[in-house]
Amino acid sequence: MAFEITNDMLVGSLLPVVVYWVYGGLYTVLGYTCDNYRLHPKEDEDGKNFASKETVIKGVLWQQFRQFIATNLLYMMTRGNETGASSGQSPSFIVLARQFVVAMLVFDTYQYFVHRYLHQNKFLYKHLHSKHHRLVVSYPFGAIYSHPIEGFLFDIIGGSLAIFLSGMTPRTSAFFSSFSAMKSVDDHCGLLLPGNPFHIFFTNNTAYHDLHHQLYGGKYNFSQPFFAMWDKILGTYMPYTLEEREEGGFQLRPVKECKD
Repeated sequence: MAFEITNDMLVGSLLPVVVYWVYGGLYTVLGYTCDNYRLHPKEDEDGKNFASKETVIKGVLWQQFRQFIATNLLYMMTRGNETGASSGQSPSFIVLARQFVVAMLVFDTYQYFVHRYLHQNKFLYKHLHSKHHRLVVSYPFGAIYSHPIEGFLFDIIGGSLAIFLSGMTPRTSAFFSSFSAMKSVDDHCGLLLPGNPFHIFFTNNTAYHDLHHQLYGGKYNFSQPFFAMWDKILGTYMPYTLEEREEGGFQLRPVKECKD
């Protein structure tokens, strides 16, 4: 096993980072001009959250640095996934589609059960997951803000399992990880923009996850980042309605009474 970093490996580990900040930056700019599509007033990002934006940025950069290291270690240890690339052939569309579906299902399944357990175990919630929930009013670049241990358990291991079990090459995983980064940013952006393809194709979207971030929603809507299937299968799905606020934007309300 040769411990070397190829161009494909660099792209696979760096592209998702670039996409995260570019896509998050786009939503941050839109957040100043799209008040009529916000779930929360802009000032609530500072008034209701318990972590400063400077702290969040530092935490996210630290998480992404560790993801860069872990991703390249994974690539080095699973060079067998590069059989197609080494022969000069790119995987067919059918193979790529299968790999994406498998990776999405693996990632969703892993994250649902880890996420739910982090809420149910009071010790782990207090010392790990509560850090992410310091952002009651989520915003784009806070999507992966979390405790370093949670970041390792949740995103690094989960993402590595999805890439490994789907058999993706580094080049393919670059697109999957970038897609996942965009979806995570979108889920935390706090904006319900018309025509958003993520909202058209996924019921697990910005409003769905925003409900989970509210104080009454901590026992519901654990599914992320793609599908809502595990919430619906295991009874943790909380439907909601959206009402227009007089001052602009939307007010999210749970359809059922949330249990403590």
